[in-house]
Amino acid sequence: QVQLVESGGGLVQAGGSLRLSCAASGRTLSNYAMGWFRQAPGKEREFVAAISWSGRITSYADSVKGRFTISKDNAKNTVYLQMNSLKPEDTAVYYCAGRWEVAYYGTESVYTKPHEYVSWGQGTQVTVSS
Repeated sequence: QVQLVESGGGLVQAGGSLRLSCAASGRTLSNYAMGWFRQAPGKEREFVAAISWSGRITSYADSVKGRFTISKDNAKNTVYLQMNSLKPEDTAVYYCAGRWEVAYYGTESVYTKPHEYVSWGQGTQVTVSS
């Protein structure tokens, strides 16, 4: 199993930016499809963004499309979530998740449901003030 550790969260004003990182250890992320999810108090965990094992395919929740960008650096074994134009409703604990894939081109996918992922990080808090 891969171990995932998120970092980069914090307090930011509305309109500001943050970049979250998800560092992996124990396995290379070259064979992993990755995702970012978030959970606000009293709410269910929701999909934010996903990327295929190769990085060629991405998917975003409608609420973050055009503001957030997911990327994957296999050399650094790290996945990123660049968050721009942050809004108070983006406040949540952000989690990265990984799913091992058979890595051959033509069949790569992205995954948007929490149950589709096996490995999870511990989360990092993002708070956006108005």
